[in-house]
Amino acid sequence: MTVTLNHTLVPAVDHSAAAEFFAHVMGLPLLPPAGRHGHFRPVRVNDQLTLDFVAVPEPPGVHLAFDVDPDTFDAILRRLRAAGVPFGNAPTSPDNGRTDHPLCARGLFFADADHNLYEVMSRPGTPDGRAENPLSPPAGGA
Repeated sequence: MTVTLNHTLVPAVDHSAAAEFFAHVMGLPLLPPAGRHGHFRPVRVNDQLTLDFVAVPEPPGVHLAFDVDPDTFDAILRRLRAAGVPFGNAPTSPDNGRTDHPLCARGLFFADADHNLYEVMSRPGTPDGRAENPLSPPAGGA
């Protein structure tokens, strides 16, 4: 059986504003409100996954990491700079303006107003930009 992630919740005080921010920066489609009472604001990440932003009074902040191709990385970086959103090359320094990531050729972290930390990684020379994780076994092997 193949297991895929369908959706995950992203907590935010203002879930609509957080979803709009994330969708804009990442260049992803913002979907109409969902859930029985429209209490989720989903962002389509790919054919199988949505991030469903949900309002909570005190969001704990989550970390979400994304592999992107080099062109998508460049577009995200342009949107971050144009919006004046701080970014950096480490989770402890998400505002140092650097993209020299410890796990791939280029990567960055940025945070939203609710302390959700987003990581974007790209490795030039691969078709999908998928970053190699030195802790993971090679594809197709264990």
